[in-house]
Amino acid sequence: MEALQQSRREFKLLFVYLHSPDHPDTPAFCERTLCAEVIASFINQNFVSWGGSIRRSEGFKMSNSLKASRYPYCAVVMAATNQRIQLLQQIEGPTSPEQMLTVLQIVLEESAPTLVADRLDAEERRNNMRLREEQDAAYRASLEADQARERQRKEEQERLEREAADAERMRQEELEAQERAAREAAEKEAALARRRQEKAMSLGEEPVKGPDTTQVLVRFPSGERKERRFYSTKTVQSLYDYVDSLDCLHAERYNLVYNFPRVVYSEEKRSLTLKEAGLHPQASLFIEVDS
Repeated sequence: MEALQQSRREFKLLFVYLHSPDHPDTPAFCERTLCAEVIASFINQNFVSWGGSIRRSEGFKMSNSLKASRYPYCAVVMAATNQRIQLLQQIEGPTSPEQMLTVLQIVLEESAPTLVADRLDAEERRNNMRLREEQDAAYRASLEADQARERQRKEEQERLEREAADAERMRQEELEAQERAAREAAEKEAALARRRQEKAMSLGEEPVKGPDTTQVLVRFPSGERKERRFYSTKTVQSLYDYVDSLDCLHAERYNLVYNFPRVVYSEEKRSLTLKEAGLHPQASLFIEVDS
């Protein structure tokens, strides 16, 4: 089987020699014909050769398969389908080197077209197989390239979607922050407006000018001036309530200050009446904003 496979791979015929040790013509055939230089050289160049003794199992089976009847026995076979062999020529009995060479040349010439056709078919199959492999490789490469481009497209699309989502989230957060700031500012402004209204209501009506009233002038950091009369029995806190009731000062921490001599009417002095604080019958104060 190994010799048949080798002959098939090399597109050569298989030369078979069955050795019969007990046959009287065997020694002379081996020495004069089979080992003749011209025969050995021709067989080695053009055939794959195999020999077996009919005393051994493989040689005996081959002799039965080829139906060998006379020895020395030589045959030329070709690998056929289903691991079988096709007998092309057999040489039985004593044979001279010239006769052997002639027979081998004839069978070689007759089989040449078949061997050439087999070689061409095999080359075509190999070429077709190589072409299919190249086409498959090109298809796989193209498919991988398409898949890579598709992955890249999806990744790019996902990146753009993430960026768009991030931008939208940031826009929403900024919008919510603006709305929250506007709402807080509006609430703060509304609270200030309510506070001014409450302060104004707590002051009551401005009293008319009289001996029990104090005229107070307040100067704001903006340069604006406001003036109002208060009962002298009102406390300094009333002056702060008056400032808080006006929409002239946007500061939460400040003090009313008398300029000369300098007196700061801070927290501990707000419970004094205007008279007790030395602001009666009239006073001019300015606002000092705490930093």
